[in-house]
Amino acid sequence: MSYFLLTNDDGIDSPALVPFYRALAEIAPVRVVVPDRERSWIGKAITRFDEIHVRTVVKEGVEIAVADGFPADCAQLGIHSLFGEKPRMVISGINVGLNNGLGFFLSSGTVGAAAEGWIAGIPAVAFSTGDIKDHRGWAEMAWSDESAPFWSEAAAVSVDVLQSILEAGYPSGVDLLNINFAADVGIDAPRRITDIAKVGYDNIFREASPGRFVHDFATGLRIDSDLAGTDVEALERGWVSITPVRLAHGAPIDDATRAALERG
Repeated sequence: MSYFLLTNDDGIDSPALVPFYRALAEIAPVRVVVPDRERSWIGKAITRFDEIHVRTVVKEGVEIAVADGFPADCAQLGIHSLFGEKPRMVISGINVGLNNGLGFFLSSGTVGAAAEGWIAGIPAVAFSTGDIKDHRGWAEMAWSDESAPFWSEAAAVSVDVLQSILEAGYPSGVDLLNINFAADVGIDAPRRITDIAKVGYDNIFREASPGRFVHDFATGLRIDSDLAGTDVEALERGWVSITPVRLAHGAPIDDATRAALERG
């Protein structure tokens, strides 16, 4: 049986990493490549001009390849360079924080690593969890030493979904699956197939001093469409959101706009 390639954007120190590895290892071999630090909000960035250094560490008995690159770099290295054979599936996460809604989906390093799997022709799944009302307060708990029971439960929820995917077969025509669930749901929570909500955000930088800005996400959301049937609605209802995604496909336009733009 081929292996799962596990990566993330929260890095080697992610509190989700070892619990998720152990839960995945119950159903298939797992190999791990993760960034050497948190690389959130970085999308599908690929290192172009710098070297990437990879070292192997053992954390709580788990052998992990650690790269000083981005999440998509980790997926690319794991698929093509480090293990001599390609994985059965790229699994990214479990992210410390939700990646629901289009603005966050496009920004997510977790999703970016999964997208790199699709580029290589490998089925890919991204997992994320968090608190839909108080991310900052929840994240303090999630990164704390007391969070182990939570991450064991989150890993169980994720693997339960993954087993259903494996039993059904990875869906045809899907580039990646984006899975989100609220921090308070358990393994028996309802699941729904969802669309990505057209949700963006406003200013995400705070001026720390004149001419110096730091990332400080404390803005409101910008909602461009009805939330019915979307990942955002599912989480608000306490469901596990499973979003089948096709990446960067063209959109239809009306005949008048086509006539104005086309020539010859």
